[in-house]
Amino acid sequence: MNIAFPYVIDVTGRTAQTDALTHIGDMIEQVLFTSPGERVNRPTFGSGTAQLVFAPGSDVLAAAQQQAVQAGLQMWLSDLIQVQSVTVSAEEATLQVTVVYTVIQSQEQQTQQFVYGTASA
Repeated sequence: MNIAFPYVIDVTGRTAQTDALTHIGDMIEQVLFTSPGERVNRPTFGSGTAQLVFAPGSDVLAAAQQQAVQAGLQMWLSDLIQVQSVTVSAEEATLQVTVVYTVIQSQEQQTQQFVYGTASA
């Protein structure tokens, strides 16, 4: 069952579902933007990427976060995807993460971009 994220009720009054590719993208987003310790029963879940919005920018920090994201995705989603590359960039109050991965079941390569925060106007 591919439950929609964020959780919603569909027009029939049941849990909304989505297609497999959208569900995988939703799961990647959850790993990216959940901080370790945020989930009570899974204290190691997540990569803490959202915290980068408030961190000073540096190449070393970006490289470390790319490794953390890749490790988190491999740990939690390795049965569904094979991560090809991760790119993290922070600019002002906006964080952009690009993940290139292959869906194991279909061998389709996908590229998804996730944006956290908003640029100041």
